[in-house]
Amino acid sequence: MFESIRKHSKFVMILLFLLIIPSFIFVGVSQNYFTESSQTVARVDGHDITQQDWDSAHRAESDRLRAQNPNMDAKLLDSPEARYATLEKLVRDRVLVAAAQKMHLTTTDSELVRTLQEIPAIAALKKPDGSLDAEAYKALVGAQGMTPEGFEANLRKELALNQVLGSVTATSFATDVQLKQAMDALYQRREIQVARFDAAAFVSKVQANEADLKAFYEANTGLFKQPEEATVEYVQLDLAAVAAGISLSEDDLRTYYKENAQRLAGPEERRASHILINAPKDAPAAEREKAKAKAEALLAQVRKDPKSFADVAKKESQDPGSAPSGGDLGYFGHGAMVKPFEEAVFKMKEGEISDVIESDFGYHIIELTGIKAPKVPSFEEMRPKLEADLKQQQAQRKFAEVAETFTNGVYEQSESLQPIADKLKLSIHKAEHVTRQVAPGAQGPLANARFLEALFSKDSLENKRNTDAVELAPSSLVAGRVVQYSPARTLAMDEVGDKLKQLYTQKKAAELAVEEGKAKLVQWKAKPETAQLPAAVEVGRDQAKDLPREVLDAAMRASTQTLPAWEGVDLGSTGYAVIKINRITERPATEAQALEQQKAQFTQWASVAEVTAYYEQLKKQFKVQMKVPRP
Repeated sequence: MFESIRKHSKFVMILLFLLIIPSFIFVGVSQNYFTESSQTVARVDGHDITQQDWDSAHRAESDRLRAQNPNMDAKLLDSPEARYATLEKLVRDRVLVAAAQKMHLTTTDSELVRTLQEIPAIAALKKPDGSLDAEAYKALVGAQGMTPEGFEANLRKELALNQVLGSVTATSFATDVQLKQAMDALYQRREIQVARFDAAAFVSKVQANEADLKAFYEANTGLFKQPEEATVEYVQLDLAAVAAGISLSEDDLRTYYKENAQRLAGPEERRASHILINAPKDAPAAEREKAKAKAEALLAQVRKDPKSFADVAKKESQDPGSAPSGGDLGYFGHGAMVKPFEEAVFKMKEGEISDVIESDFGYHIIELTGIKAPKVPSFEEMRPKLEADLKQQQAQRKFAEVAETFTNGVYEQSESLQPIADKLKLSIHKAEHVTRQVAPGAQGPLANARFLEALFSKDSLENKRNTDAVELAPSSLVAGRVVQYSPARTLAMDEVGDKLKQLYTQKKAAELAVEEGKAKLVQWKAKPETAQLPAAVEVGRDQAKDLPREVLDAAMRASTQTLPAWEGVDLGSTGYAVIKINRITERPATEAQALEQQKAQFTQWASVAEVTAYYEQLKKQFKVQMKVPRP
């Protein structure tokens, strides 16, 4: 059949063409056959932002936030508010791009270089001679999925965009009058006396009968709501649990000891001296050749008389750190020196002098002066560490296999956790009064929001089935089940117990304290000489003196046209406070430097409003249209 089609392929193509064309004529050609349509969600300067643009930007923003905060709840990123915030950011970027293009804003090469040098991660890549390690720089930006050229192009673009709003912040200023109005409120000091009427002192005066308690209960049923809670069981699989089920034979331990005793004992260290002739890697070739020739001459000299190595190093070495001590570098291990130097040292024998070794710093002549090999402990001494290390290694190799068994087991035998616990020798943990939200002080799996979400899912609550295996962390899984569930409800009055009387007493005691405090305030205002007040203290916005925030705010807000001034503060459930303000100390403005610092700070605050207003003007100028409503 296929051979027949092949021989008559032209006829078959004509037939298919005749069959397909009429279908387009009668049904119509939709643009979806050729292009992917996407709804417009915003428009900036006549250019559309599509739903596809929005979705792509939000995925990128979500990935960035998850990378910075691995424990972030995924629901927060998928909320309508979070998605709309991404759209606003997308619109802002488009507005700034349009403004930068209209203003012809660019970034010069010198500005780009200066900004790159100010990035700590890039600044750390400098070599001793001050040049940038190009390979390390390429690897750094490559880890972000970019090339150096692409990274620099993006940075150049960002710097140009920053100039749009930067032009506003750079022109902001504050007058001395504005500064005084803003800063005096912050730095002003007030000498006050505070009388406290604590609710606790009035508890003994409260008498509660059954009718009062019943009326309080009926008026405040919201205070007696019990949230939904559950009694749960769970099993956890981690490396420690896998390791606990591993048995090691004596042969395994002894073999591991023989193969790793030297490594477990600690690294070998070596002591060396060197003579350095400086020749930076980017120095001219002629200069490097001259330095190498000098090093070779010195090598011939010290090989002729090895005992003169220290004297030659003192006179000729260009390493200011080691030359005074005859080139001695002390003991060091692997990774302490540049690679060519280290490779040479760890191949040498004690007392040996190396050939001329080239590194990024120049040319070295090395003398190995000591080898410090760590003492290898006996098998019995190392047995505990050998067992722990070997079990950990085997557990890591075995975890994936056991994790699959665990995941399948809790799903396939969903009526109980006991089968998987028995199979993998895991402990079943039980917890009571577990709520849907992470409780303060919760630890282990019960401190994981994803696990709680699985426990309180519809299937788990209604059918009492095991949850799926939830990953708490790398190499850590947990599964649980709800044993008993109590929905949220309002406790009956006879279930409340002492809590009802306690809350009623607290409320009435606070009311008595407020009543007493207000009466004293009226009395002391009329007859200040009768006031019974503690010693005065000087307070300010930045100097609370352990006073409650409500008291400090009231003291600093109170009108001081006439002194002394009086103020009363209701502290809610804790009582009442009467404040007497005796005098005011203005902020000293004699220190010019401090004043300028404050002016700069205030200017920065003021520029926020100016930048916001300027951005709103840009949105109007470039005709920003939001096609979706704010959630």
